[in-house]
Amino acid sequence: MLTELRIRNFAIIEALTLPLRPGFNVLTGETGAGKSIIVGALGLLLGERASVDLIRTGADRATVEGVFDVADRPEIASLLDERGIDAEEPLVVLKREIVAAGRARAWVNGTTVSAGILAEVGRLLVNLHGQHEAQTLIDGDAQRRILDAFAGASEQCAAVRAAHAALSDTRRDIADLRRRRADAEKRADYLRHVAQEIEGAQLVDGEDVRLEEEGHRLENAEELRELATAISAGIEGDEDTVLDRLATVERSLATIQRIDPSLARLQELYDAAYYNLEALARELTEYESSVELDPARLEEVRRRRDLLFKLTKKYGATLAEVIEAGRQAREELDLVDSADLDIRALEERERAALATLESRAGALTESRSAASERLGRAVDEVLPDLGMADGHFHPALVPLREIGPEGAEGVEFRVSLNVGHEERPLARVASGGELSRVMLALKTILARLDRVPTLIFDEVDAGIGGRVGLQVGETMRRVASYHQVFAITHLPQIAARGHHHILVAKGARGGVTTADVTVLEGDARVAEVARMLGGDPESDVSRAHARELLESAAALAADSASPAPARSTARRSRRA
Repeated sequence: MLTELRIRNFAIIEALTLPLRPGFNVLTGETGAGKSIIVGALGLLLGERASVDLIRTGADRATVEGVFDVADRPEIASLLDERGIDAEEPLVVLKREIVAAGRARAWVNGTTVSAGILAEVGRLLVNLHGQHEAQTLIDGDAQRRILDAFAGASEQCAAVRAAHAALSDTRRDIADLRRRRADAEKRADYLRHVAQEIEGAQLVDGEDVRLEEEGHRLENAEELRELATAISAGIEGDEDTVLDRLATVERSLATIQRIDPSLARLQELYDAAYYNLEALARELTEYESSVELDPARLEEVRRRRDLLFKLTKKYGATLAEVIEAGRQAREELDLVDSADLDIRALEERERAALATLESRAGALTESRSAASERLGRAVDEVLPDLGMADGHFHPALVPLREIGPEGAEGVEFRVSLNVGHEERPLARVASGGELSRVMLALKTILARLDRVPTLIFDEVDAGIGGRVGLQVGETMRRVASYHQVFAITHLPQIAARGHHHILVAKGARGGVTTADVTVLEGDARVAEVARMLGGDPESDVSRAHARELLESAAALAADSASPAPARSTARRSRRA
């Protein structure tokens, strides 16, 4: 839950600390006092777009910081740990900063994060509902998600999406194979020519390099033989050879060693040199014998090199590219013959994938149908408490022409809010205030399923008043049995239902307008409710009316409280 919100230099707010407690928190104040600014700061903290226009006049940066108690939300600690963020303490601190230079930064528990990660963490901590969010009820995707959440069908939805993806992939493979076969059929003559020409050449990778070396050797065979013969003769020929001269060297070396025995190792060097020269001479003699003057082979090599050059000019810069071009041409030609078999195999897989999708979508339809009836009855039971005594709510399943990734049907919320009227789509018959109340009815029912600890309602009381306001306030108070609820409201009936009341007021500090908050209790709260009732907050009549409203709210809460919520409230009070 959100325990504290700190705002500094944001819009007209210089420095503000908003303390929140478990249960139902209400925030009130005059129009323009800064209530919407506080909601804007919360939105920034939860990852909404940052703008330098939000920085207070005269300041160089604006910061918003929220402290959350997540002791009973281990999944949040797991997420932070996965993101490399310290999560040892039961508190999570989100912080967002906008700098006048145009930069915006975000932190979670002191670790710098992107706005995306901040929003990801924020979605697990806070659910912000305003009049804009109520409008999402007219969106079919949002309606489907609400029904699926109520049905507990998240795993079934994931299974349908996976089956649809598998079917789509198979159909894409079939279309791709058919397209490739059609292309191959159009180019069959050309492909056949390419494949036959390259395959007929019987190319070997690296052959061009070997032929280049062999051709150069054949072209210079006579010179190579002459050079090998001359070197060999110079080493061990008939007269005045290198080896003959080494005999004199050996005798002098022996004399040196007799005088200085420590130079015995020089003999090893001499021997190695002598034997290496002998080996060199033998190698050159053998090489000279192997070099053939073969004009026929030289002509054959030249013809082969010309063929390779022609093929590389037509099909690729290198011999490897030519070989690959031939392989691809043959593969495309084979496709013409083998595609039918492959397509039949894919079509069999398509039929199996379609059967799986239909089976899973059918199971999801059954879950949605059962959940639709239960959710409709549950909302119908709540609507009278929200001032719609004759209201009827029906989550209708609308069959689709073809099963999609979200199943075989869409979901359309339909309502009949007056006696004698047929049910119609929610978007066509509901006003803004009615939309807000339907959303609140759904939240009341889904509260136990929703794991987000803090729900924030921004002026969802638009278009209602009187007794309906009391009923809406009481409904919010009931939701607060499962969540921390924070409501920004203009209605005294809702404000009176809060467990905790905070007032935001606008004033001046240092000649500049700012906003401050005060926690109201006792007479101060009576005075604020009296102001909201439209009377003079100082008059005895207005105060009496406000006191009566607060007392009736307390009495109603005491009468309707069950033992379990009472114990829960007691535990929250001790923690606070």
